Amino acid sequence: MTVGVLGLVLPAWFVWIRRRPTDDSDRLLLVGDDPEQLAQIPTTISMPILGYLCPSVLSPRDDAEPAADGGLSISATASSELGSDSAVEQPGIERIGGLSRLETVLVEYDIDTVVLAFRHADRAEFFGALDACHAHGVDAKVHREYADCVLAAEGTVGTLVDVDIEPWDPLDHLFKRVFDVAFALAGLVLAVPLVIGIAVVIKLDSPGPVLYSQDRTAGFGDTFSVYKFRTMIPKGESAAPASDSENDRITRVGRLLRKTHLDELPQLWSILIGDMSVVGPRAAWTEEEVLLEADAPAWRKRWFVKPGLTGLAQINDAKSTDPRLKLRYDLAYIRRQSFWMDVKIVIRQVWTVLADLWVTLRRGN
Repeated sequence: MTVGVLGLVLPAWFVWIRRRPTDDSDRLLLVGDDPEQLAQIPTTISMPILGYLCPSVLSPRDDAEPAADGGLSISATASSELGSDSAVEQPGIERIGGLSRLETVLVEYDIDTVVLAFRHADRAEFFGALDACHAHGVDAKVHREYADCVLAAEGTVGTLVDVDIEPWDPLDHLFKRVFDVAFALAGLVLAVPLVIGIAVVIKLDSPGPVLYSQDRTAGFGDTFSVYKFRTMIPKGESAAPASDSENDRITRVGRLLRKTHLDELPQLWSILIGDMSVVGPRAAWTEEEVLLEADAPAWRKRWFVKPGLTGLAQINDAKSTDPRLKLRYDLAYIRRQSFWMDVKIVIRQVWTVLADLWVTLRRGN
């Protein structure tokens, strides 16, 4: 009886809540910490602004002109809008609260669109706000100045750019997650004897732990710990990308594990728990990303999807030593992703691993 009642009530309730509120106008919210953007954005859009979220006191931009007394001053427009003491009051627009209230405000006010007005597209606040928009199904826009930092929706032009927060179809996400779980479970079960053998060989070859962990970047700039078999002598790591031939810290067993890609086996656990996917952009070390972004300014566009064990860049041998090439492959995958594309990439990667393993064994003999 309970199932029958819920089967009738829940669908009707979902239809009812989708019809509320009756107001057809979009509810737009400004979120940021840049006084000039907070003042200028309302003049560039015709939509009514419900309010804005920002810190209680805003500091002027880093590139503001020096004031007569040697300090910094914001522009005349920002000063008139925000007040001479940099308070956060804008005439006609209500300040709803600080940045920490974003998720609460999105739900409480049933926000449709968020316009981000941050001074820097940093990892914490900027991408944290995008993550909140993604979680609550809210559209996001940014000033075109930050278009290189986000995955922009195709065909968007103008002062504000639509952010493509969800580049894939929900069914693709569903098939992808089912495939990830099945692949990770099968791999972990089949690889148990191999994992034990590798662990023993690593301990016999050099002192140190069997596994090592490293903070890698996940979706929307979040971080997670990735685990791999240790292939190098424990020592301070350099963030600069380098090839295996240039690294003298790689052990004998480690060189074999890298050639055969067997050092990646522990990452099957990260796939199983949902931190990674089987196919996606390679998860980069958080400290390395600073260097990669210097060579490829649009590097953060990779953050809009879950990182993967393999991907289009990996099977085409695009490495972090050439971040621009790697980024092109990653963005091509993000735009073209499908279940069958993932299957083809995995088949090609498995074939490559088996070929490398065969060549390595023949050379060993």
